[in-house]
Amino acid sequence: MQEPSSVATPGMGFGLFGRALLSVAKWSAIAGGVVFTVLVAMSVASIVGRKIAGAPVPGDVELLQLCAAFASATFFAYTHLVHGDVKVDFFTARLAPDKRAFLDAMGSLLVGLFGALIAWRAWAGAMTVKEAGETSAILGLPVWIAQLLMVPSFILLAVAGFYMCAHTWAHRGARP
Repeated sequence: MQEPSSVATPGMGFGLFGRALLSVAKWSAIAGGVVFTVLVAMSVASIVGRKIAGAPVPGDVELLQLCAAFASATFFAYTHLVHGDVKVDFFTARLAPDKRAFLDAMGSLLVGLFGALIAWRAWAGAMTVKEAGETSAILGLPVWIAQLLMVPSFILLAVAGFYMCAHTWAHRGARP
């Protein structure tokens, strides 16, 4: 006999927009996972090549540095939408559900504002680096492209934060 799961299905109670947002965030996270998988394979090939044949992958550390930041950013929106954020609810566990929902909604609002701020500053930083013509030392890759690739993920995080703020507030009476 199976017992009912106490873990809610991700996106449960989301409307059409919320489900679409969750789907985009999920595919973004999968893409980030693929980038990390490729980076790990490249690092292994470089280490093995260095030890066995004395031929590492040229610019492996540069590629790792350029790709890890934007790949990391791809996980934030999905994590927030499925309530995977780190929460310290020691002080709020005994609050009434409405008060917890209010704090959760305000937390999501802050996540949305943070995502928008970081997207804006990442864009501005990328444009500044582009104007300066900065490139990586070994491969000569434009550094601004890696910074620019973070912007969509932070915009997605902002949208996820604002959506979760509204969703949490609208469904505060239905929360456990």
